[in-house]
Amino acid sequence: MDELKINQQEIDDRFRKLDREAKEGGYNLNPDIEFTKELIEGILINEKRYGYGACPCRLASGEKDEDLDIICPCDYRDPDLNDYGTCYCGLYVSDEIVSGEKELKKIPERRPSEEDRQHKKPAHKARKEIQLPFQVWRCNVCGYLCARDNPPQTCPVCKATKDRFQVFMK
Repeated sequence: MDELKINQQEIDDRFRKLDREAKEGGYNLNPDIEFTKELIEGILINEKRYGYGACPCRLASGEKDEDLDIICPCDYRDPDLNDYGTCYCGLYVSDEIVSGEKELKKIPERRPSEEDRQHKKPAHKARKEIQLPFQVWRCNVCGYLCARDNPPQTCPVCKATKDRFQVFMK
């Protein structure tokens, strides 16, 4: 298990990076720094364990394609922030939580069960087929859409990586 050991410098560096990216994107990290750094340590452990930063609050399968929806920031962050003021694990919180206007509470899990995920069909397959000069790519984290040959390396809105995009329309 020593290979999964994370040192404090790694945690602090990632904290600074996530905090900067959150602020640039209009998001807030949880103001409880000790709690936030524990979550970041979990993300870093998952990166070492699986090769990707799966949410520390969910059980990852170890198969990146199966876990794309729970790579932090997960696909459920924005809907959870909108409805509850926090993401599932509490890493990201709303302005109301930061200001103390709203309390941080446990929220329901949005992620479909494993069985439901295996039977889910991509949303774009159900739409009427039309021909576009470019594919339309959708960021699964924030919903950003772009029409181009390939997805961007990084989402300009939420900073999710290229692998978090799916073809929305061809």
